[in-house]
Amino acid sequence: MVLYDSTTSAGSSSGSSSSSSSSKPPQHQQDMDGLLDGAGYKVRSSELRQVAQRLERLETAMVNSQTDFSELACDAIHYNPSDLASWVDSLLCEFTQPPACPSEFIMDPVTNQTLENVWTTAEPHTPQVHQNISYEQQSLNHQLAVVTATEEDSGIRLVHMLMTCAECVQRGDLSLATSLMDDMQGLLRRVNTVCGIGKVAGHFIHALSRRIFQGIGGGSINGGSAYENEILYHHFYEACPYLKFAHFTANQAILEAFDGHDCVHVVDFNLMHGLQWPALIQALALRPGGPPLLRLTGIGTPSPDGRDLLREIGLRLAELARSVNVRFAFRGVAASRLEDVKPWMLQVNPKEAVAVNSIMQLHRLLGSDSLWNSPIETVLSWIRSLNPKIMTVVEQEANHNQLVFLDRFTEALYYYSTMFDSLEACTVQPEKALAEIYIQREIANVVSCEGSARVERHEPLAKWRTQLSGAGFRPLNLGSNAFKQASMLLTLFSAEGYSIEENEGCLTLGWHSRPLIAASAWQAVPDAAA
Repeated sequence: MVLYDSTTSAGSSSGSSSSSSSSKPPQHQQDMDGLLDGAGYKVRSSELRQVAQRLERLETAMVNSQTDFSELACDAIHYNPSDLASWVDSLLCEFTQPPACPSEFIMDPVTNQTLENVWTTAEPHTPQVHQNISYEQQSLNHQLAVVTATEEDSGIRLVHMLMTCAECVQRGDLSLATSLMDDMQGLLRRVNTVCGIGKVAGHFIHALSRRIFQGIGGGSINGGSAYENEILYHHFYEACPYLKFAHFTANQAILEAFDGHDCVHVVDFNLMHGLQWPALIQALALRPGGPPLLRLTGIGTPSPDGRDLLREIGLRLAELARSVNVRFAFRGVAASRLEDVKPWMLQVNPKEAVAVNSIMQLHRLLGSDSLWNSPIETVLSWIRSLNPKIMTVVEQEANHNQLVFLDRFTEALYYYSTMFDSLEACTVQPEKALAEIYIQREIANVVSCEGSARVERHEPLAKWRTQLSGAGFRPLNLGSNAFKQASMLLTLFSAEGYSIEENEGCLTLGWHSRPLIAASAWQAVPDAAA
């Protein structure tokens, strides 16, 4: 509905015949009033905004009311529609008529609770404040309660239909799944899709639709160019604390592991604008006894437009290192997949203290169509051959790598509902909107893809402990400094609800007690002790 907001006069009318000409409405307003009067409508242009607002409320009431409109037409008597304000008010009364109550009680329009008569008092001269509450305001409150309850009911139905549709997809009943998809699209129009379950359901409906109509082998749905993905990653970094938590926690662990070493080498599995490394460079610059020589090897996807983005990022970091007197060397390794990287490409010197840094990358190695070693086993094997002082691992605290599709779908639905709830508490715009696209692509990949196309294979911390311990690594405790750094980070976000928890030497960042991301540190076990 389009609202037309007319300009109101800044002057006031005294109500007497001696009012000055300055209190008259502007000429264009008088002309509009004349046109409305000529058309037979008993309403002034200055009242159109209020009428429009009432019409919106009437539209909402009609959508959510169980009233039979034919009964209204036959049994109800309404004002002349030419008197717009009275006509709309009469219709609203038909939809919002409160239930009759005894004279000594009143029905709360929001809670529908019967209350004692708050108008009655033993003191006749006490000001009757409650008498100022208009019936119109009570009706509005009642309508808001009806809308909220209806929307909540629609949201619950959406969740049940999503689960039923996913179950149909799992058993191959695509005909019923398609029918449910149409029903969900209709139900989605009755809920708020800007936030809450409406927004989350919309993303999952879209992902299910792609799986049903485009098949499950249609390639990765992470989509977009490498540059586009880096832009979305950057906005996700800015909008919420998850990546900042990952970077701060990993940096603190790496800094402590490098203590006492004069030549250090960081291998970053996903350079992504190099957002993590300015803080480490500055921390090394302040190290007692002077900074070490820092080598950074950044792995990233090749740029389709021929630009050497890795080199550009390396030059910016080199300029920063020069400004704080840190000796610095950078090497970029372009690879479409992490499993394509070979250890000789990294040019690691045996005299260097090495740190391997993986921020939300190892889960992409868990899929395998090979009868031989899986990608995760191959990569962990050559990481161990580098004998790193530390390997920092940050992963989503989720179980999206289950074989049964319905189990995976259910876990993803609740995980990303919590993730979107936490994003709603963040106020950074427009970063938040682009951060949601970043998450939406994860959902699409988890739900729509299978085989090698499904790369978002998140697993919880407990499974990573088993995986890494079996590959010849032992856990390192993230110390109190890492906990303090992470806790300090949360003070930068005004929203309450984020929480840092310690879990057997690891740290998790969650939303209202639900862990969403986990950070851990590991060290290669020497061959003799393995």
